Amino acid sequence: MSNQINKKFRIAFAIWWLLWFAVHYSVVFNYGATKLQAFADSSISNFLLAGACLLIINNMRYYLPRQEKYWYVLAISFGLAVVWLVVVRVLLWAIFKSETVYLAMVNVSSTLRYAVAFLMLGCMTTLSLLWYTQKEQKEMDARKTEAENLAKEAELFKLRQQLQPHFLFNSLNSISALVTTQPEQARKMVHQLSDFLRGTLKKEEHQLVNLDEELQYLELYLDIEKVRFGHRLSTQISCEETCRLLKLPPLLLQPVVENAIKFGLYDTTEDVTISIDAKKINNDLIITVTNPFDPETSSPKQGVGFGLSSVQRRLYLLFARNDLLQAKAENNFFITTVKIPQV
Repeated sequence: MSNQINKKFRIAFAIWWLLWFAVHYSVVFNYGATKLQAFADSSISNFLLAGACLLIINNMRYYLPRQEKYWYVLAISFGLAVVWLVVVRVLLWAIFKSETVYLAMVNVSSTLRYAVAFLMLGCMTTLSLLWYTQKEQKEMDARKTEAENLAKEAELFKLRQQLQPHFLFNSLNSISALVTTQPEQARKMVHQLSDFLRGTLKKEEHQLVNLDEELQYLELYLDIEKVRFGHRLSTQISCEETCRLLKLPPLLLQPVVENAIKFGLYDTTEDVTISIDAKKINNDLIITVTNPFDPETSSPKQGVGFGLSSVQRRLYLLFARNDLLQAKAENNFFITTVKIPQV
């Protein structure tokens, strides 16, 4: 892209000076100069002026004025215009020193020549200043965006890692309890935990997965939890066929369901059924997780714990919206609703 811009600039720059060369030649010739005098005058004047403009462009590449930029435009335009006029007059005098009529015309037009050179150099300085300032701002914005993305990815990774130890410790405690009483169940749970953690390591936060894959992974997690809680835990998963290929962040549902299990089973000895319902509304994937709770032993406000706050934070970092997770208590049920925009 940069090479293409440089090439276009060189072409536009060359065309501009060829046109200005023709205008300069025509004006000088019409004021009585010979063709040779007009050609030499136009060639020397515009070659040096184009060189001065290139000097300004190259200088701006390495030095970009800040607070003093307006004074810099005036100073460099004034100084270079003076130097240009002196050099042009010296060269024209050296070439046509015997042509008194032509040299007199050059002397008379010096003020006009200086004004044109000053304006051209001022315009080139201003354009270069604006160009390189904009380019620098874009580079700063790109670096800022990259830094923000790195910080976002680091925070997402931290959130994921904070969730895993809690689940891992619970599973290991359950395996430890099952080793002596139900060794087959303990062995089965070890294999399930191994598969679950292996899948966790393969997931990348910035890649979305389809709902079907996420539900398969959630089933693996639920199998582990059912070993822990036995017949007390049952689940109902309802998913519209049109939703199975919709996208969502990986491992998003596991902390939501874990939260439902925690606040649905921990404060009761009865059987608990957790419902997971997925459907598409407009262009959003809506997933609802419902768990019963006992109002005498559990407060529904406790349902908004670290698991749900981490999910809400992940959704905000990925979609820049705070309304994608809702939780409420209704008729002895705690209902968590997750909305995933399909972009």
